[in-house]
Amino acid sequence: MRYFCFLLLALFTVTAEIPDFKITAVPGGKYKPFQKQFAQHINVFGIRVFGTAKTPPGKLRHIAVILAEYLDNDEDGKPDNSEVAAELVKRNAFMAVCENERALERLDHDVFQDAGFHSGQGQFATETNPGGNQFDATLEEVLHLITHEGYANIYPQIFGERPGTELAKCLDRARGGHFKRVPRHYPKGAWFTYDDRTCDYGCQCTEYLYWAITSVLGAQNAKHRREDIQHEWRLYSRDLVRTRDPHIFRLITDPKYRLPSQLPDGKYNGRPLDR
Repeated sequence: MRYFCFLLLALFTVTAEIPDFKITAVPGGKYKPFQKQFAQHINVFGIRVFGTAKTPPGKLRHIAVILAEYLDNDEDGKPDNSEVAAELVKRNAFMAVCENERALERLDHDVFQDAGFHSGQGQFATETNPGGNQFDATLEEVLHLITHEGYANIYPQIFGERPGTELAKCLDRARGGHFKRVPRHYPKGAWFTYDDRTCDYGCQCTEYLYWAITSVLGAQNAKHRREDIQHEWRLYSRDLVRTRDPHIFRLITDPKYRLPSQLPDGKYNGRPLDR
């Protein structure tokens, strides 16, 4: 198994290319199942970003750029954590981007899953806000793909999305206890109080990690944003995470995991964008 892992990483290192963010038609071969519902495609370090015909190309490209920035946070032309990037490629991870929420809900997911593609993350253009006054959901959805499909599988005892992992222990502290199901009322003093009852324990792990990372990176501390999220998340800044939730702060800032240390800004400089 160790030899197989090393072989995968070596193959990834040889074949990965710096993304140029060119939008192409959906390729054939193993990606042919996507051709029926998607018309646009971008390759980012081997991870695919698919867009419907009505998805604005600029927003599709923006999502691809944020993906590149999260993976290659120092923008030196290669993923910072090659093991995580290789895992995403191995699992055929992809972003499925539609023009709006209704179109996303109407996708026939069986088409992908029957072809062996189980590692997708959905996003719609109307929640994608590059450079706008509204919060850009790309910062959330792309990070979900990376942590859920990448980090949770490469570091199962640390970032695994199940009870007993280091991430799960942090989650239980943040919610004021261990809850298999979303409680109707969280204990007083909890700072993560997500109330979506369809979000199971693994989902709660994913959401919690997103809040912690993006708060440390500075995505949540604008005044209007703090007001929007206070019902769900209290630690909106780096200092608050560091002082109130030191366990998760140490975990996500530990350099051995090579998680992002800078918030993506939609401008990837690993190679100049093709305008």
